[in-house]
Amino acid sequence: MPTKMLQIPTTDGQADAFAAFPDGGGRHPGVLMYADAFGIRPVLREMARELAGHGYYVLVPNFFYRHGPAPLIELPAHIGEEVRPAVVAQVMPLIEAHTAERVLSDADAYLRFLTTQPEVGAGPVAVTGYCIGGLLAMRTAAAHPGQVAAVAAFHGPVGADGPESFSKLTAQVHLGHAETDLTPEALGELNQALDAAGVDYTSEIYPGTVHGFTMSDTDAFSPAGLQLHWDRLLPLLGRTLANG
Repeated sequence: MPTKMLQIPTTDGQADAFAAFPDGGGRHPGVLMYADAFGIRPVLREMARELAGHGYYVLVPNFFYRHGPAPLIELPAHIGEEVRPAVVAQVMPLIEAHTAERVLSDADAYLRFLTTQPEVGAGPVAVTGYCIGGLLAMRTAAAHPGQVAAVAAFHGPVGADGPESFSKLTAQVHLGHAETDLTPEALGELNQALDAAGVDYTSEIYPGTVHGFTMSDTDAFSPAGLQLHWDRLLPLLGRTLANG
């Protein structure tokens, strides 16, 4: 699986990024993948490679690039509960500095870069994201309704911008929530807002999961949750992108 480290030109500098794509040449549908707050690291590279193996060009930007290249903080090989609070305390200021204006400006740059790569075919793209990356994915899809055909967010605070944020979504949407992130009542309210906005979506709580369940380098990891994530993500991309 070919991979590369890239520099994406943005209005505020250069965002370092990781890309994975199928072997054997040709052009492939593009997927912009937003990491969780812990950023680009081995587990994210592995997920990008796995997705690329299904026929996609996957671009994972370091969205905290204004503070330096990834990794911005020293991460243990396994982010266990004993170290998680200290790691979260280090990334919180970065999250707080990543304003909606920055998110949208960067999204323009990331999509422009993704769609002009020689390995990426013409046509719409997909955006996927994890944790805070799920919110970034939703904002990106809403800001680029003609270009983003699918958006998927996993254990992400997707309702953080309020129900009106869904009104510009034209992409097909899948939301995979952790049991600890959303009560069934809150899920009902979220889905009601998506219905009211006319969004084509699936939105569900993944059984037995806690926040961060897709990430195999954390105590939150759920193998069943990660598998369900692939079982939902791959058909969504297959339906919406001209694969190959």
